[in-house]
Amino acid sequence: MSTEEVQKHSVHTLVFRSLKRTHDMFLSEQGITPARDPKSEDIRRKIKLSDEYGLVKDLPKEGQRKSHGNVVEPYNDHQWQENGTSIQGTHPYPSGPGVQLSDGTMMQTDPSHTGQMEMAIYEKNRNKEVPSGASMHDIRTHHEKSDPSKALVSIGNQQALVPKKAMTMPKPAWHPPWKLYRVISGHLGWVRCIDVEPGNQWFVTGAGDRVIKIWDLASGTLKLSLTGHVSTVRGVKVSHRQPYLFSCGEDKMVRCWDLEYNKTIRHYHGHLSAVYSMDLHPTIDVLLTCGRDGSARVWDIRTKACVHTLVGHNNTVAEVRCQAAEPQVITGSHDCTIRLWDLAMGRTRVTLTNHKRSVRALSLHPKLYTFASASPDNIKQWKFPNGDFIQNLSGHNAIVNALASNADGVLVSGADNGSMYFWDWKTGYNFQRVQAAAQPGSIDSESGIFAMTFDQSGSRLLTTEADKTIKIYKEDDSATEETHPINWRPDIVKKKRY
Repeated sequence: MSTEEVQKHSVHTLVFRSLKRTHDMFLSEQGITPARDPKSEDIRRKIKLSDEYGLVKDLPKEGQRKSHGNVVEPYNDHQWQENGTSIQGTHPYPSGPGVQLSDGTMMQTDPSHTGQMEMAIYEKNRNKEVPSGASMHDIRTHHEKSDPSKALVSIGNQQALVPKKAMTMPKPAWHPPWKLYRVISGHLGWVRCIDVEPGNQWFVTGAGDRVIKIWDLASGTLKLSLTGHVSTVRGVKVSHRQPYLFSCGEDKMVRCWDLEYNKTIRHYHGHLSAVYSMDLHPTIDVLLTCGRDGSARVWDIRTKACVHTLVGHNNTVAEVRCQAAEPQVITGSHDCTIRLWDLAMGRTRVTLTNHKRSVRALSLHPKLYTFASASPDNIKQWKFPNGDFIQNLSGHNAIVNALASNADGVLVSGADNGSMYFWDWKTGYNFQRVQAAAQPGSIDSESGIFAMTFDQSGSRLLTTEADKTIKIYKEDDSATEETHPINWRPDIVKKKRY
């Protein structure tokens, strides 16, 4: 049995042959244009003519002053106050001499002249601003860009610019009021930080007395005290993945505590000044800290190595927050900026410069892909991943030290004068204000709130204060929409201030 030899070709030859076969297959159709139906072509031309040139194809020639059918001649500068037009306000609309309107003001005129007036305004502006030969799409785009407060609407077979209807705030969701039900004392200094453990059985606090205390959440009794810091403890965090507790303070120390042995097992050295805040990554074994040296640092929990030093702020970094989704690290600083960091590269992705005062607190929404930042000028809400501005929450006129939010859409802000404001997250409506009373024996200036957090269920709010106590708030179970209605009116939304 004879075997034929298979001729071997290079890949280049085989590809070329395949291309040639494809070319020969379609060669017969080259240069042949498909026949078009004359009737369809005629209809297509008429539609295109009407769509693109409908506004200008029947305009009167220059020098003619009479109207023919639906064609309206442009008004000149001496015709604005004719036809009994009543105009009031302060905002210029339209751009004619002596005509002033405020935003949203209706233009009252004789009904028979309404269409002509609006079309005259539109034609006057169009002839003045839009270049000749522009399509209808170009005209619409031009006017929307030049004045976003007006919309291009159809009037008969013509189009005109009219003021847009003012937006109204959607009705906020009803939230029951919060009330104080427990005060826990035991620290000998200002209580500066707090965190609740994942099982929701106990919580941990750090204070100016250099002691870390662990409390039973249900009863409020003290379970354990940890000593080792030599200055104020400014941050505590309980790990969700190991039996570890992390703490940081003004002594430049970052410590890892083993809760099985209740002792320090690791130190993280590198900060050049006081460490003010810390957070743990939810899925990676890294710890983030920030402080007065203007940097945030990323630590490998196990090896104690400093993975990244996030440099860019030029003042104290007051708060750091971490999440699993990109961008993973968010910092707020006394340089009035917020930075969103790329954790893998160790560099800034976005810098938000909207705040005019120090940013002291951040809060990430548990469910929505948004976060809030607090400053003495405003509380602002942002959207991930690019830090798009959502809205301002105005009214808490104090130095806001702490923010906390839960899955029910409640945002709480706490300030150094002891005031707490409760907000509806989606609408920014302030539905409750609470003034925390300083404990007996404390002076009025010791009513400041330094930190706050919700428990794992979101039903209890824990605050740490300058009167050396921890206060626990919960929702009023007896409250209903009828007994505690929201004092809300559908006000016109003001222009967003960035």
